[in-house]
Amino acid sequence: MSLEEQRVLDACVDFVKQELEDGEKGHDWWHIQRVWHTARMIAATEPSDPFVVELASLLHDIADSKFHGGDEEIGPKKAEIFLKSMNVQPAIIKHVVNIIRHISFKGGNHKCDFDSPELQVVQDADRLDALGAIGIARAFHYGGFNNRLLYHPDIQPNMKMTKEEYKKSNAPTINHFYEKLLLLKDRMNTPTGKALAERRHTFMEQFLTEFHNEWWE
Repeated sequence: MSLEEQRVLDACVDFVKQELEDGEKGHDWWHIQRVWHTARMIAATEPSDPFVVELASLLHDIADSKFHGGDEEIGPKKAEIFLKSMNVQPAIIKHVVNIIRHISFKGGNHKCDFDSPELQVVQDADRLDALGAIGIARAFHYGGFNNRLLYHPDIQPNMKMTKEEYKKSNAPTINHFYEKLLLLKDRMNTPTGKALAERRHTFMEQFLTEFHNEWWE
């Protein structure tokens, strides 16, 4: 990493911390830091551009569409403006913006029309933070933030949602495990991501078994 690249990354950290200071705490700086750390770890095992990986992992949730009326372009635009202000090379800006634009799940039936090794690394890191103990905590925090039911026995998970249905869903939090979280293990891109996802996935399955057992005791 060059001195100039490190300067940009340091400024990026400060920018992200400031932007997310008052946001929903499941998508705050600590989420970004975990994804950043995991992405660097995965990138060390995969052929990829570390500078692009680090920028994209830091900026991937700079303005999540969930908190901006479903606007999927506000995040990429904010990232692009920041990177231009730091005089980052246009090709790198374009790559990072494309990663931000295509990283999210958007429902299990959505097809992504962009791919790169760097996207695969950052996407795996982001998905890993939605799994395991932290993934469970984040799911219920977000559900509470939106006043969603924990669970309703008569509301079944919708496994065939379109992208728009997924974005508008207000189903109980437990449904989210089946509609997204339990699907992530088989959607990991890298060998390292897949290996890390296995343990976290198993923990979530154990949690759900216990949850349902307790619900009906």
